[in-house]
Amino acid sequence: MNDIAIRVENLSKQYRIGARQTARYHTLRDTLMDVIRAPFRGWRNGASNGDEEHTIWALKDVSFEVKRGEVVGIIGRNGAGKSTLLKILSRITEPSGGRAEIHGRVGSLLEVGTGFHPELTGRENIYLNGAILGMRKAEIERKFDEIVAFAEVEKFIDTPVKHYSSGMYVRLAFAVAAHLEPEILLVDEVLAVGDAAFQKKCLGKMGDVAKEGRTVLFVSHNMGAVNLLCPRSFWLDSGELKLDDSTERVIQTYLDKISNRAESEVNLDRPNQNCEAYFNRIAVIAHNGRPGGRVESSKPFYVELEYTICRPLTGLEVSFGVFNEQGVRVFTCYKSAGDPRHQDYFAPGRYRSRVEIPDSFLMPGRYTITAGLHQPNVRLFDRKDHIVGFQLIDSGSHVTRFVGSDGGQVIVSFSWSTTKVSRE
Repeated sequence: MNDIAIRVENLSKQYRIGARQTARYHTLRDTLMDVIRAPFRGWRNGASNGDEEHTIWALKDVSFEVKRGEVVGIIGRNGAGKSTLLKILSRITEPSGGRAEIHGRVGSLLEVGTGFHPELTGRENIYLNGAILGMRKAEIERKFDEIVAFAEVEKFIDTPVKHYSSGMYVRLAFAVAAHLEPEILLVDEVLAVGDAAFQKKCLGKMGDVAKEGRTVLFVSHNMGAVNLLCPRSFWLDSGELKLDDSTERVIQTYLDKISNRAESEVNLDRPNQNCEAYFNRIAVIAHNGRPGGRVESSKPFYVELEYTICRPLTGLEVSFGVFNEQGVRVFTCYKSAGDPRHQDYFAPGRYRSRVEIPDSFLMPGRYTITAGLHQPNVRLFDRKDHIVGFQLIDSGSHVTRFVGSDGGQVIVSFSWSTTKVSRE
């Protein structure tokens, strides 16, 4: 029996960007003219490279094999091609070149509500997804109560899912994908939408799925979760497969690379015309007030976040997380960006938040920063993963006395109280 679950050979996907959209439907005459012009269009395109600047390769000549029962992580920066790869494997989109062979029933969770019909109830969507996976009604019924209990949507199971919140969507979508026993499970970073308790629950379930011998491809920016679940990982960068190795080596190589090339200040473009909130600039500011990739441990430094709000919002939070060289989140800082007296009301405009990181707080080393704009457990407006980096240089902190020892990641200064309780 063939033990290969997924075989990918020279897989490529090209997208056209900035293409003009026609405002009317194609007529029969248009279709006939397209057929007549096609050979000449191909010759013209071959003679000119004018179209190259209007296309982008989301994937380029990617090849790998995944055996049955393997759990493989996929890491990389935003735009690296991770989601495109899973969409091709899920048959949501077609490749521009190469091929992908899938041997087994595929369940996927790529974005909120994938595969759900908004007009159908939660109950109806469970049966619909099961049917799509090729399951019999009796199989779905056997798993039904377990799915609903895991998703914690008992009260809303007969409500059309168009009325569900993002969190309810994700809980039910993951429960369906994980419990209907697909032979291959594809999971994207959609779990980041849920709260911490739900994410922990999902990671536990994925661990159970892996132990049952099913194949899992897991895309995540959470290096700790990838390291915990996946013995093997891929690193994708600009559509190319840079490394296929043990997860420990892949994560270390990836983080070394982004730490070395991470800038201390990044200016960002507006993502699209319909966005409601987005980052303009993210920077690490040294104690002298200038952006700096090398900061001193004995002096405070700052994280600056500039962002634009396009329409009135309430409950918005801006946050950033600091990650060490192993991809472990050292700490996260959250702040409600609005005025608490007005229910965190946020008027449209451009804002700047500056956070002071005190001296002698972080251990010396290399770090990267991930920033987010979101309504907690409701909606993520913008997220920039490992967008800036910095090197913290030991410039005289008291931990220098313990060179060579593992002092952890942060230096704390708690209040001590010492009393003499007896005499010798």
